[in-house]
Amino acid sequence: MAQIRECKAEDFDGVVVLLRQLWPGRSLDLGSLRNTFDDSLGSDRQIFLCAESDQKVVGFGSLTLKRSLWNAASVGYVDEMVIDEEHRGRGIGSQILERLILWARDQGCSHVELDSAFHRKDAHAFYERRGFQSYAFLYSKAL
Repeated sequence: MAQIRECKAEDFDGVVVLLRQLWPGRSLDLGSLRNTFDDSLGSDRQIFLCAESDQKVVGFGSLTLKRSLWNAASVGYVDEMVIDEEHRGRGIGSQILERLILWARDQGCSHVELDSAFHRKDAHAFYERRGFQSYAFLYSKAL
């Protein structure tokens, strides 16, 4: 069983391994990622969780708090969620997601939201089994 805990600075390399699985083929700017990771560790509006098994990071999830006029409340937004390919199907994702949801609830959030790419059918099923509903498309524009 994996231990779920808040990430520390020394978890960065293990998290990068997981992000490469989440975003295969994407070029990662490790300097920018490191700065973002380190800045986020000290934030009171964001949480990074790691799953650790045998002293190896095997899962990662992050959630950011945002204010939403639509919900007239704070909303927790799951930014990233990835489990090592060799450790999927063991309940680690469920453990991380539940901890993210509990943290959001403790921060006064009324909802937790996330996005998932169209091709990630297994992820869609995972979230739907946990009560998430699809209700919108996500649009993005690079600046």
